[in-house]
Amino acid sequence: MNKTDLVAALSDRTELSRTDAGRFFDALFDADSGIIAETLKRGDKVQISGFGTFEARKRAGRSGRNPRTGEEIHIPATRTAAFRPGKALKDAMNGQS
Repeated sequence: MNKTDLVAALSDRTELSRTDAGRFFDALFDADSGIIAETLKRGDKVQISGFGTFEARKRAGRSGRNPRTGEEIHIPATRTAAFRPGKALKDAMNGQS
């Protein structure tokens, strides 16, 4: 399922127009200005009860190898987004709901 499919499903379930459903979707999930992204950029978590938690995690810098040349390179430290599913979502995925 892609963004277009999700917006269509959201529109069908909520009786919003597809345009309004798209705005709602972007307000939450847009990578630059969405509520979730902005919260993670600040270093806070987004916890959705029964669904899961989005959080920013730090990855330490490390050394690696260029697979083409075999040369050792330094990979800098970064921050990345992570998602940890909640118990209700896990149970639903395993048919226990």
